[in-house]
Amino acid sequence: MYLESFGLKKKPFSLTSDPSMLYFTDSHREALAVLCYGLLERKGLILLLGHAGTGKTTLLARAVMGLPPSRVQFASIVNPTITSAEFMETVLLGFGIREIPASKPQRLARLEKHLFETQSEGKIAALVVDEAHKLSTDALEEVRLLGNLERRSEKLLQIILAGQNELAATMNRDDCVQLKQRVALRVSLRPLAVADVGRYIACRWARAGGRQRAPFSPQAVELTARVSQGIPRLINVVCDNSLMVAFGEQSRVVEASHVTESCEELDLLDGSAGAIAGDMRDSEPDLPPGGEASPWNVAPRNKVSAGGR
Repeated sequence: MYLESFGLKKKPFSLTSDPSMLYFTDSHREALAVLCYGLLERKGLILLLGHAGTGKTTLLARAVMGLPPSRVQFASIVNPTITSAEFMETVLLGFGIREIPASKPQRLARLEKHLFETQSEGKIAALVVDEAHKLSTDALEEVRLLGNLERRSEKLLQIILAGQNELAATMNRDDCVQLKQRVALRVSLRPLAVADVGRYIACRWARAGGRQRAPFSPQAVELTARVSQGIPRLINVVCDNSLMVAFGEQSRVVEASHVTESCEELDLLDGSAGAIAGDMRDSEPDLPPGGEASPWNVAPRNKVSAGGR
């Protein structure tokens, strides 16, 4: 609705996992490098952890997009709330195998045959499991067994388990000790630091086609950072709704008052954030109509508390 008004080509704060919109913090760069290295070097099992909304799915999509199909063949599981039998069936379907054998031994033999063929072609077979913290104990055991498939001291299947931080606690359980011992690489995504939120907003605005600087006042950026706690998904939600509020008021600049209103509607304001919003509303400077505010010159007061850098 507001795209034409702000001169945008697409939504800058969409909640879809668009790899082209990925903003790289140090932890995102490190995670992408670890994923690509682990896959190409056939390390076996890789763990990607992160708070909900920190960009794990988008990062996985970027990794898949960045590795050529001639080198790596991917199978993905995006809904892991399945039984162990369904897990193996989903893996086979992911690798393009449509004739699914009836029994588990036959399914395993069919998958192993495919993995041998893939390796003989000089390709790497990779299984990506998103939302892996939702995997059942039986499904995790299937992951462990698949990780045992080897040929000439090389892992036939590379596995990425991407999940929220509770996956780490799951891996520490007594019944998951053997699986944890097979983790070759482990990397975590962290929320954005307060000072990074303005850069994040500016980056996505530019990639959405914005020719001018993102029209968020410094106070709006700071409040967004504090309310979102640096979680990219929440930043997107707040910014998108704040733009709608500003558009409805025919304002060319998103002010802290617009952020406050959108956060109240979304029930995102706690006591401290509400107090900050009130202070900003009282002290917010007047800007000329159509005036531009730099979104990246916010002086951070404190680091975000939930895992912030």
